[in-house]
Amino acid sequence: MVQLLLLTKLICAFVVLVQVVFPAITPRRMDKSNISNILVAEEQVLVDGLQAALLKGSFTQWRETAQEVQFLPTMYRIASKLASSVASSTSRKLVGSRVISNRNYVAKDISFGVGARAALLQGVSEVAEAVKVTMGPKGRYVIIENTHKDPKVTKDGVTVAKSISFEGKYKNVGADLVKQVAKATNTAAGDGTTCATVLTQAILIEGCKSIAAGVNAMDLRIGINAAVDAVVTDLKSRALMISTPDEITQVATISANGEQEIGELIAKAMEKVGKEGVITVADGNTLDNELEVVEGMKLGRGYISPYFITDPKTQKCELENALILICEKKISDLNSLVKILELAVNKNRPLLIVAEDVEGDPLAMLILNKHHAGVKVCAIKAPGFGENRRASLDDLAVFTGGEVVSEDRGLTLDKVKYETLGYAKKVTVSLDDTIILHGGGDKKLIEERCEELRTAMDKSDAMFDKEKAQERLSKLSGGVAVFKVGGVSEAEVGERKDRVTDALNATRAAVEEGIVPGGGVALLYATKSLENLHMQNEDQRRGVQIIQNALKAPTFTIVSNAGFDGALVLGKLFEQDDLKMGYDAAKGEYVDMVKAGIIDPLKVIRTALVDAASVSLLLTTTEAAVVDNPDQKKPPSRVPDMDALGGY
Repeated sequence: MVQLLLLTKLICAFVVLVQVVFPAITPRRMDKSNISNILVAEEQVLVDGLQAALLKGSFTQWRETAQEVQFLPTMYRIASKLASSVASSTSRKLVGSRVISNRNYVAKDISFGVGARAALLQGVSEVAEAVKVTMGPKGRYVIIENTHKDPKVTKDGVTVAKSISFEGKYKNVGADLVKQVAKATNTAAGDGTTCATVLTQAILIEGCKSIAAGVNAMDLRIGINAAVDAVVTDLKSRALMISTPDEITQVATISANGEQEIGELIAKAMEKVGKEGVITVADGNTLDNELEVVEGMKLGRGYISPYFITDPKTQKCELENALILICEKKISDLNSLVKILELAVNKNRPLLIVAEDVEGDPLAMLILNKHHAGVKVCAIKAPGFGENRRASLDDLAVFTGGEVVSEDRGLTLDKVKYETLGYAKKVTVSLDDTIILHGGGDKKLIEERCEELRTAMDKSDAMFDKEKAQERLSKLSGGVAVFKVGGVSEAEVGERKDRVTDALNATRAAVEEGIVPGGGVALLYATKSLENLHMQNEDQRRGVQIIQNALKAPTFTIVSNAGFDGALVLGKLFEQDDLKMGYDAAKGEYVDMVKAGIIDPLKVIRTALVDAASVSLLLTTTEAAVVDNPDQKKPPSRVPDMDALGGY
């Protein structure tokens, strides 16, 4: 591993650039007579040495030769000159990928009109049918094949949607679009993916039928958008704000598919760290769920590059017993950063880098070492700006027991030692934020820092300064609640984690925008707000009718999954005027949904409807679809076969 780090210094600037800029050239294709006229003497030595080293499978001799000259500028000159030479000699356009692509390299298949929409709709419907069986308190499980691992059992809609792919190109495009709905809803509200998928299917089926019958697509769009706006306004007018622990418990329990214990633990976690506090979900070591409040800090910055991700499912980078480099300025010195990375590797520790920015060669070096040498590393940008950033980095240094690398303080990257780095027992980095648990800082120093912030708040008259000081104080002293999910098997723990995450996100959404009666009845009764909605023509009114019918789908699906007659239940609910009355699918009886604790966060329902309508309109108004033609044979390539040439 250390040897590869050393090689990174020598070859990353040359080999990576050569492969990316002109991939058709391999060491065996390098003809010295073709390039000797454009290279100076020292550059020719490097090329000859690299060619011999690659053919022999050893870099030792070439590394010794390269150390005698300034290898980095030289390699850039070689890459630049070779690229120019190849471009001029072949008159081909090179792109920044591993393939030289001609304009019509891959044949395409095009479908139009009704045929295109029907093919896309088939993919949407099959995904929706698999997802909708999980909806409601008596929703069914879905078993997902997991290559090289045990099958995954889940009731989480977005997990089911992500796992589905089809052989047919058009079906796959439709499936990908409905996955986008689920993902967008999950990102914005943290829950409601199944509801969004069900609504998408309902809107799209009716929309495609209408277009096929001759309805004007643009008028249909106007009607659907007007109906969605009216429904959102109606839902907001009926929302109830929540604040008590009992109300929070109810919301969390419903989102966890009726598991009371999960709801109570989430409410307890919010009570301990605050409604805006940090709550994470982790695997437990026992059969039961546990809640633990630990020392932790949250930074409002995520990873610089997605190549640092260690868990593809959660799209997060997780580091255990990590060292932390805290740098005030932008990192552009490759050699100094390599030395720091070697420190972490020699100690067998992951490395988190917090700096103004990491780009260019240093970033490429980190990514190469993560993917090719298995080095655990991640880089994030420092939070805040100006003086606030400097203060936040000082707080982080105190919390982790490290030092801030700053030229103003006489500490530069080349002077960093092991003692300069901070430490944390666990670091979790997502796209948007970073959570650092169990920092290695001295508790006495942390308390002194907190006291300084309290004093600054008391003395300051500026509201902005007080708010920033309060924010920093909360990060240093607030702590992080860790929800440890238990279970008898890995599959059970995984399924429970999905439910806990959904419940946590839904609860935050409920606190933010309020709640509405659950079980789909909030959307069901919103159809009444559309009865008198004025539209200009019949095609626009058809758009309103499509939304009216689609709003019935969530309740119908929940009731049907519980084994009851969905049409009969809908009929009885429409016969009465109480907008809180609904059907408890778990018990099989009609109840006041709010009093029974069957409630949904407004943000989840609103986001599901808006996202579903948006994507459905895109598909409904689609007139052509273009996909790769799977039956078309590839034309002969002018690019040499890398494997046939013995490329590396």
